Amino acid sequence: METMLGVINLDSEHDFLNELTYFRCGAATPFGGRYRLIDFVLSNMTNANIRDVAVFTRKKYRSLMDHLGTGSSWDLDRKHGGLFILPPDWNDPTDISKGDFQHFHNNRDFFSRSSSQYVLISGSQHICNINYNEALDAHLSSGADITVLYKSIDILEDEHQHCFKLHMNPLGRVMEITKDHYNHNVFLGMFILKKSLLLELVDHCIARGMSNFFEDGIIQHLSSLIVYGNPYHGHLAVINSIESYYKHSMSLLNPDVYQSLFFQDQLVFTKVKDEPPAKYLTGSKVKNSLVANGCIIEGEVENCVLFRGVHIKKGASIKNSIIMQRCEIEENVRLDRVIIDKDVHLLPERTLIGAPKQPYVVAKRKVI
Repeated sequence: METMLGVINLDSEHDFLNELTYFRCGAATPFGGRYRLIDFVLSNMTNANIRDVAVFTRKKYRSLMDHLGTGSSWDLDRKHGGLFILPPDWNDPTDISKGDFQHFHNNRDFFSRSSSQYVLISGSQHICNINYNEALDAHLSSGADITVLYKSIDILEDEHQHCFKLHMNPLGRVMEITKDHYNHNVFLGMFILKKSLLLELVDHCIARGMSNFFEDGIIQHLSSLIVYGNPYHGHLAVINSIESYYKHSMSLLNPDVYQSLFFQDQLVFTKVKDEPPAKYLTGSKVKNSLVANGCIIEGEVENCVLFRGVHIKKGASIKNSIIMQRCEIEENVRLDRVIIDKDVHLLPERTLIGAPKQPYVVAKRKVI
């Protein structure tokens, strides 16, 4: 059976999440009460028995490194292979590579040391529970040089405007990749190709001063490469703005959405933190909310996502909001459509109200 290397390329992902990415890269942003965005693609790789995973990151990666650690939560703390977090620490004076080609060039030994013949490359902004082994089987059976994964979206939203779209012929061969606003075939930022082809394209593009592997190495060579699309039919959340982050976080309160993402044959793993169960004190009211371990609820919570260790004091009313780790909400605080990053302290009698398409966001470690 053919095996794959995994590459999570964060180099070309912009930080669209404003206050949530002041102190971290987008991949390290908390999501769903206990996860980070990178957990989903990393879990998909682990579930596909990928045992060598490189994370290409350039800036604000301290939080990411703290979260990933040795990779033990994903069974990637191995004597041979495992998880490699590869920040930009390069000392080759002859290197002429630019953009994300710097990662491929300066970490070439990651590829050469592995016996896997295929490489799966992905970003972190497309949240889904996908079977990469099925995608590899489709790649091998099609005879394609490259297989790109996509989802046909019935109703295009604002978050899809920034995504690449696939134009395919009736046989599924990709003829063009654009950002056409009216194309419903949304590229998932994931593709599979042979390792030898990857390194060949890297060398070709570096020699010509190019800077983006997908755009310069694949899109610009569609006429000479055989590229096929492979459809994904499960739940997809594209998170590339505060609006999309809020919308998809709140959608987890819908049991159908939650089950389609987490209650599949494949599990979603994250960093293990042992916390006591949530505590609901006398007088508390909680309705339609995700409440993580370690929370203490004394007030009213409705339609909310609470991360670990949140303390809601007596008389506080929290609605339609996302409260991250270890926040302390004092007495008689009123929140509606608010996103609060971790370690925030809201003093008594404060009121913060946002809008459905523009939630009020509080950066981490603030005292208000």
